[in-house]
Amino acid sequence: MAEDKKMTLIHRDISWLSFNHRVLQEAEDPAVPLFERIKFLAIYSSNLDEFFRVRAAHHRNLMRLGKKTQKKLEFSPKHVIKDILEIVNEQQEKVSHIFETQIIPDLKRNGIRILRRLDLNDEQQHFVEEYFSDNLLPFVQPVLLVKGMVRPFLNNAELYLSLHLKRKGKPNSQSEFAIVKVPSDYSPRFVEIPKAEDGHDIIILDDIVRHNVSLFFPGYDIIDTYSIKLTRDAELYIDDEFQGDLISKIKKSLNKRNVGPPSRFVYDRDMPKNLMAFLMDTFELDFADIIREGRYHNNFDFFKFPSFGNEHLKNNPLPPIPYDELEKVDDFFGAIKAKEHLIHVPYQSYDSVVRFFEEAANDPDVTHIKIVQYRVARKSKIMNAMIKAVKSGKQVMVFVEIKARFDEEANLKWGEKLEQAGVQVFYSFPGLKVHSKLALIRREKNGVGELYSYLGTGNFHEGTATVYSDLGLFTSDERLTSEVARVFNFLETVKLPQTEFKHLLVGQFNLRSSLMNKIEREIKHAKAGHKAHMILKMNSLEDLEIIQKLYEASNAGVKIDLIVRGICCLVPQIKGYSENINAISIVDRYLEHARIFWFKNHKENELYLSSADFMKRNLSYRIETAFPIYNEEIKSEIKSFLDLQLTDNVKARILDKKRTNIYHKTQNDMSIRSQIEMYYRILRKTESKIIHK
Repeated sequence: MAEDKKMTLIHRDISWLSFNHRVLQEAEDPAVPLFERIKFLAIYSSNLDEFFRVRAAHHRNLMRLGKKTQKKLEFSPKHVIKDILEIVNEQQEKVSHIFETQIIPDLKRNGIRILRRLDLNDEQQHFVEEYFSDNLLPFVQPVLLVKGMVRPFLNNAELYLSLHLKRKGKPNSQSEFAIVKVPSDYSPRFVEIPKAEDGHDIIILDDIVRHNVSLFFPGYDIIDTYSIKLTRDAELYIDDEFQGDLISKIKKSLNKRNVGPPSRFVYDRDMPKNLMAFLMDTFELDFADIIREGRYHNNFDFFKFPSFGNEHLKNNPLPPIPYDELEKVDDFFGAIKAKEHLIHVPYQSYDSVVRFFEEAANDPDVTHIKIVQYRVARKSKIMNAMIKAVKSGKQVMVFVEIKARFDEEANLKWGEKLEQAGVQVFYSFPGLKVHSKLALIRREKNGVGELYSYLGTGNFHEGTATVYSDLGLFTSDERLTSEVARVFNFLETVKLPQTEFKHLLVGQFNLRSSLMNKIEREIKHAKAGHKAHMILKMNSLEDLEIIQKLYEASNAGVKIDLIVRGICCLVPQIKGYSENINAISIVDRYLEHARIFWFKNHKENELYLSSADFMKRNLSYRIETAFPIYNEEIKSEIKSFLDLQLTDNVKARILDKKRTNIYHKTQNDMSIRSQIEMYYRILRKTESKIIHK
């Protein structure tokens, strides 16, 4: 197994594959509602597609470096690729098993049948032939392959069928091969056909093409067909460029993204070896490029699998709980000035965040609005509020990060729209990403300026706020708002702040050093005989300097609880390194996205919320923000949430060196599913406040 050489670590990409296995576990779990299991198959597939387009492609590029350069790396890219392929091939066997032996039978038991060609009756065959003629015929693009002469271009992530052919009447003739496109970009992947009995009959688009493909090769017998797909390198390779027009470079790179070099070729594992060898030669592939899958690829299309109104086969609805203290008050900014407010989405409604900007746009006392946008919703009420505000004469500044991977184009379009409306737009720094989740509003009352800020762990994105678990703080505390203003001043002027940040931890300034100091402080407390404890919740833990410090803390007797959703390169419970470190990961109906850092600090109990993971890129190459929670009631609320997650014995998995993702079991006889329990805790608290009004 690929491991970094200098200390006990799991390579980040091997660890990420273990995270994606946890997603696959949800698809496998019979306790998860059927359509949610189908959705988890889609999530697994979507995740893996991006992984190969970015991370696996990165390792292939490293393999092209000279041997001397490769020796300087912490790992062997060749070995990492080998491990990746072994793990993914094994996971793909599980995907096929889940789909064939669990999902399809469970759908059938609920009156939904997925049919193949040989299952169709005469009426259904006629429907499939007409559907093909009416909807697909112009887009199939048949190509007869000729060795060394015909090498068609395979579009990124599009589906094709490879055909094994023999000339009619000549069964002993040499095999010939062809490909046709499965036009899922022109037609739904799942097509309902006339039902043979009660319920719903569905055929997958690939099988409609299979049924009709002989039309294109009248002089041949179709021996069999096998699905294939090619994904291409999606990296723009501009993050470290420091000269030239960054916007222009990104626009040009986006045009090239879908024609990049291959990063993965997937094929039906039943494909015969002679056809596989022919395709590898035709498309200039080697064994490091190919992945075995089942009969169907692009399982992310299962996001659109029809449910036919079977709501009982989905999660029970948990409608967002209104945060009335901000959503229903007449004086919105007065309510923030009176006290700080914390919201926890998606358990609570995102409406108070949207109202923060809409109130600012409408309030005649507001003079300035500033916001950082990393990922923007396609239809964004927040951005529309920015446009409305500038039209009413307010000074509006939006920092748009245009290097947010796979959101570059959308962010560029929003930036142009905002500029056209008169908003002052700032874009990415070369070599640096801005990932902070900050907003600032200035009001002027009786000649006195007041600052209000929203600091969060998640993007200002109305869509993800319904599925990502994030925390956000509304505050007028001058200790925080004045430093938020200094962050924005840096983003606008690129001039270093004249004074140090004392409250915020900000990437490029004091984030890394402050985190290291806080871990060191716990070490000193432990050595002095005091109880020392940290609870660190994040998406990813990869930074080597931080990991080394956590190992040091463990050896000093500091108790460390980690809640890490994705990558965890640190290995808990290893003698001499991490006996005092426990780590879990929670994968459930909501994506765990909040970053929370709690330090016992003897009796002080410090707590920070952050946009940053413990990754080298976050701590060294981004503008990130971690902000302290000073309000004791809010601090207690967040700490109780952390404690709840640490007792999860339904959806939490143990992170260890073997990466088996064993479910976390506790001494508690009761089942504790932290996300569901959190929702009802907030609901009970909200209802109690209403009763006592």
